[in-house]
Amino acid sequence: MPSATTHPPPEKKGAPNVTVSPDKITDYETYPLKVRQIIEAGLELTRQNLGYAYGSADPANGGMDCSGFIYYVLKQNGFPDVPRDSSQQYVWVRKAGNFDAVLSRHADTFELDALKPGDLLFWSGTYHIDRDPPVTHTMIYLGREKGTKRRIMVGASDGRTYDGKQRFGVSVFDFKLPPPPNSSDAKLSPVFVGYGRIPGLGEK
Repeated sequence: MPSATTHPPPEKKGAPNVTVSPDKITDYETYPLKVRQIIEAGLELTRQNLGYAYGSADPANGGMDCSGFIYYVLKQNGFPDVPRDSSQQYVWVRKAGNFDAVLSRHADTFELDALKPGDLLFWSGTYHIDRDPPVTHTMIYLGREKGTKRRIMVGASDGRTYDGKQRFGVSVFDFKLPPPPNSSDAKLSPVFVGYGRIPGLGEK
């Protein structure tokens, strides 16, 4: 089972952040070498007790934000053109022709059939910001966890869940499609936009 890293960041109350070892991911040994390198670099950050720090792309700051995590991991693994924010990371993937849109809110949708480990995942509506395109969140898809068969992902979050418990910081999380928004609820509602292959990954 996954091991919990030491403690969540003190400013947030939640369960300890989570890491997994690669051998706990189904068929991990069959992943392409570059995908394994990217995933292992991301999982290494989950072992450093990093909090969520908006605006940070450097683990030396003690925390990172979601796009900063992606930026750091990909820069360290031979992708110098990766943009810094989640909206531009989405544009980067779209312009490369590597994107699959997801409109469904159901986990068994055919729209997830092409999802592969190492793909970037994108959401809108996770917080208020004036940006075009309005993509606000991104993570790296890991695959399915052995035993539970759940889809899991890695990145930085200010409250996403793993095993039903909120985690704050750099961690492994469950990948689930958000439920439809409540029409009577005026609160901002996250929307999963889709996923895509990292540009240039097939060439490495």
